[in-house]
Amino acid sequence: MYPIDLFYRQAARTPEAIALEFGDARVTYADLATRAGALAAGLQALDPEPQSRVGICCFNHVEHVVAWLAVLAAGKVWVPLYPKNKAAEIGLGISFTEASIVIADATARPLVEGAGAAILVADPDGGAGTTGGLVRSHAGSAPRFHALPLHATQAIKFTGGTTGKPKGVMQPYRAWNTNIATQVAAWSLRPGERLLAAAPITHGTSTYILPTLGTGGTLVLRDQPRPEEVLRCFAEERIATTFLPPTVIYMMMELPAARRGSYPHLRNLVYGSAAMRPDAIAQAQSVFGPCIASTYGQTEAPQIATMISAEELMRPDKRATVGRETMLTRVAILDPEGTILPTGAYGEIAIRGDLVMTGYWKQPDKTAETIRDGWLLTGDLGSFDEDGFLSIKGRAKDLIITGGFNVYPADVEPVLAQHAAVADCAIFGVPDDKWGEAVHGAVELRAGVTADADEIVRFVKDRLGSVKAPKSIAVYEALPRNNYGKLQKQVLVDDHVARAARERQQA
Repeated sequence: MYPIDLFYRQAARTPEAIALEFGDARVTYADLATRAGALAAGLQALDPEPQSRVGICCFNHVEHVVAWLAVLAAGKVWVPLYPKNKAAEIGLGISFTEASIVIADATARPLVEGAGAAILVADPDGGAGTTGGLVRSHAGSAPRFHALPLHATQAIKFTGGTTGKPKGVMQPYRAWNTNIATQVAAWSLRPGERLLAAAPITHGTSTYILPTLGTGGTLVLRDQPRPEEVLRCFAEERIATTFLPPTVIYMMMELPAARRGSYPHLRNLVYGSAAMRPDAIAQAQSVFGPCIASTYGQTEAPQIATMISAEELMRPDKRATVGRETMLTRVAILDPEGTILPTGAYGEIAIRGDLVMTGYWKQPDKTAETIRDGWLLTGDLGSFDEDGFLSIKGRAKDLIITGGFNVYPADVEPVLAQHAAVADCAIFGVPDDKWGEAVHGAVELRAGVTADADEIVRFVKDRLGSVKAPKSIAVYEALPRNNYGKLQKQVLVDDHVARAARERQQA
């Protein structure tokens, strides 16, 4: 069974049910299946080779989902390309994967030109050279079936930096099937329930599409919504489930309307892509109710290697965890020699099972470094408690060794966040001649609030002692994040080093 089969089976069962909503548009399962099938046949006409790569460079809208389903139905490999990225990064993704076709929003077309792929503009009403034109020219057609093995690639998603050769994660059919089954079970997805797709489809939101459509739900699409619009959707659009980065949740909680609202349908407000502080989780629960939940995974093991339900996250002693391993996936803590460590011991988090990638596209050396003896080495440090809940201390590269002591940012950041003036914060290490590395911090203050950086340092030192307390605090109007909301700690390190160099020159 292939991931796309779940959608087609549901479309046959409930053809008149609403599959997609976007603004005033309502698309039934039958219409969506017809359009996706015709476009899939058209893609095969343009390039009949199975497993050829097709890039999609679109924001969230109906035609993006049609194109996405068509790529899957055609037996091709999806290459997500985020339109907010730079043209050089997008072009590198196209050329590196040797994509034969790219589907792009009209506004994104300049970003995908010149990379050697045929371009289709995502326009349902357009003529030649658009997805709509290809759908009409293949109306009534169905794509040819290719009997591919379950270890064949369904998607190549990029991870890592934006310079040099990217790491293209090859996600196989088996990983997608595992994710779908696990999401359905974890969130108890039900027919007729509504999922808000507010975060980019090119990223984590994509892992919720087939679980929703495969269970007869409705995808409510929003294109780059402001926090106010997301909050309105919760209150007025009968949203049951959504996936958001913590930054969006933080911004919603700061809105005066948030606490005045009522969200009776919201069962699963799932945060991911970054950690959320325990104090912020408790605050979100007080605003939105007992619906906050989370998952842990990587692009290499998409989305849901572990999960913690809304009910479990109501327990204060579990708010610093990402839950327990999911039903089809094994998670363990390994030492540097690859030995599984006991409960309570810290080491590298490793994942195995059908959720795990097959490797990195055209990078067997990187694959061999990351998958050893069947274990995916995540690069994250963590431990399990006696109940099987996983706590993450952060990336192994973020561990700060200062004067021979190990300092985990995840131990310091929750304390720093307790300061009344701090809205968001980060702890990072900087090379230091005396200590080897020194602990430093950065904060984003609450709106309209001022604070003294030295006083914030004393606040942490009084609670954690001098070893874990930051030597300095930098105040930012907004902490640096990438286009997906992930905190960029390397930017903080670079800023600190640059400031220190300027201060030495001025001395």
